[in-house]
Amino acid sequence: MERGNHTVSEFILLGFTSDPTTQLVLFVMFLIMYTLTVLGNCILMVLICSDPKLHTPMYFFIGNLSFLDLWLSTVYTPKILVICISENKSMSFASCVAQFFFSAGLDYSECYLLAAMAYDRYVAISKPLIYSQAISIKQCAFFVAASYMGGFINSSIITKKTFTFDFCNDNIIDDFFCDLLPLVNLACGGKEGYQALMYFLLTSNVMIPIALILASYIIIIATILRIRSTQGRLKAFSTCSSHLISVTLYYGSILYIYSRPRTSYSLDTDKVVSTFYTVVFPMLNPFIYSLRNKDVKEALNKLLKIIPL
Repeated sequence: MERGNHTVSEFILLGFTSDPTTQLVLFVMFLIMYTLTVLGNCILMVLICSDPKLHTPMYFFIGNLSFLDLWLSTVYTPKILVICISENKSMSFASCVAQFFFSAGLDYSECYLLAAMAYDRYVAISKPLIYSQAISIKQCAFFVAASYMGGFINSSIITKKTFTFDFCNDNIIDDFFCDLLPLVNLACGGKEGYQALMYFLLTSNVMIPIALILASYIIIIATILRIRSTQGRLKAFSTCSSHLISVTLYYGSILYIYSRPRTSYSLDTDKVVSTFYTVVFPMLNPFIYSLRNKDVKEALNKLLKIIPL
């Protein structure tokens, strides 16, 4: 990739703190969270693949979401663990580009995937009679492939634009990964049109999927309210409640960071919020989609042969 006139061979990631004791505590916390992320998402994917009862469009999407979360967490967490226990907090230019590209691509892909999952719930609740025809496995595969394609095409655009800047304002990133805003702060000159590009990407990757999700849930809620029995309404709502929780947590943290005016940025606060959607959210998703899900519990019991059905 072409660089600007100022050649930067590496970046220095400051992480969360310089206090050794706090760094050790953070290392243990992130190690536990990453372990739970790997175990939780892998177990959920194994259950969905092995149990025929879970071979439905809804669980196909959930399995792909688990794969995305596992990959997304792996892009961030190992480097965070190294930063916490090592005095060497450097990251090569090439590694920074790679992390930025994959993190943006996976984040954007997850935005599209969550929108596709909302559409799946809309058809399942509002048009149950044509659900099997409208949402086939082939259709699901198309949605997943389109999510990845859209995510990584947009990631290529923002990565190319970001790393052709002249990084002449030092090479120290006050963050735990190569994030967009700290990198832009290090750049000097050539920023014309960058704000417009950011708004375009925010609209295409976040606002449009949110609009589709909101439209789907407006119709879903209207359909649920027309159900006469309370038990029927609760059953219908339970099929989309996990997805609604995921959407709220994920989009809420992204919008908080990237849709605010630049004058209100706070690096310390943004680090905490960024940690949520990069590390915590991928860990929570398997629990969100399994703890309240009878089918997943039954599949786990069957796989482990511990609790009789």
